[in-house]
Amino acid sequence: MGMMTSTVSSVDIPGLKLLRRGKVRDVYDLGEKLLIVASDRLSAFDVVLPTPIPDKGKILTTAALFWFDLTKSVVPNHLITADFDAIQKALPAGIKLDKNWFDGRMMLVHKAERVDVECVARAYLAGSGWKEYRSNGNVGGHSLPAGLKEADKLPSPIFTPATKADEGHDENISRERLAEMIGPELAKRLEELTLRVFRLASEHLAKKDLLLADTKFEFGYINGNLSLIDEILTPDSSRVWEKKDWKPGKTPDGFDKQFVRDHLEKSGWNKQPPAPALPAAVVEGTLSRYREFLSKVTK
Repeated sequence: MGMMTSTVSSVDIPGLKLLRRGKVRDVYDLGEKLLIVASDRLSAFDVVLPTPIPDKGKILTTAALFWFDLTKSVVPNHLITADFDAIQKALPAGIKLDKNWFDGRMMLVHKAERVDVECVARAYLAGSGWKEYRSNGNVGGHSLPAGLKEADKLPSPIFTPATKADEGHDENISRERLAEMIGPELAKRLEELTLRVFRLASEHLAKKDLLLADTKFEFGYINGNLSLIDEILTPDSSRVWEKKDWKPGKTPDGFDKQFVRDHLEKSGWNKQPPAPALPAAVVEGTLSRYREFLSKVTK
């Protein structure tokens, strides 16, 4: 068996202030701006896995850039530039980035005043939405028809917000609860924008014979304007299925992390850290799905 190429899950930037290290992204504080670096880390069941997926950060960044461009007519976003040289110029003097690692995985963005809620839209019944429906017949306070199956198409896309948890699982909440938390006006605006972006993305994907089952967005205020922030419509934040693979009754294999989750479910791991290393075949399978997602979506 040949040696696997060595990959690095993240590279620190000495001299820059690390604001936070998420499950996948490292965010540096540049004053009015932030530098977001997408690493090759992969998380499953809210635990970062010890095995990085080579080039995953570059694939996620390319996907996000594509979608930010496509959706900017509907809602502004936080992107300033993803150009390596422009970002290098924006950094304090004396900080030199390794182009091989950083090129293609960075975004320089406006700092936003984040609205602390995950804005989830669903068109099909999968994941936590399916679990909730099975237990009480509704999802996020939407009452749905009885007798729906797993992966069934919903009558129309629904907005099912969640509280954002830095640690552990995000928790689905009702729209009424959201209105109590942030005020009815902002809650309504978030719902409208989320569903508009969701519909635009679904229409684009439909042309490629792909179905957008669900996704999550984050919003924040930039100079008083509500804007899309964080990542958008990547395999990490979205369930995308091939139309030919879909039929109600079972969630199809998509381009998301389900492949890794299935492997881990079978491995007998108890979902507590530390997570087990991934075998080469699972790394390769995951990477090929991410690459296929990118080529199908953006070409």
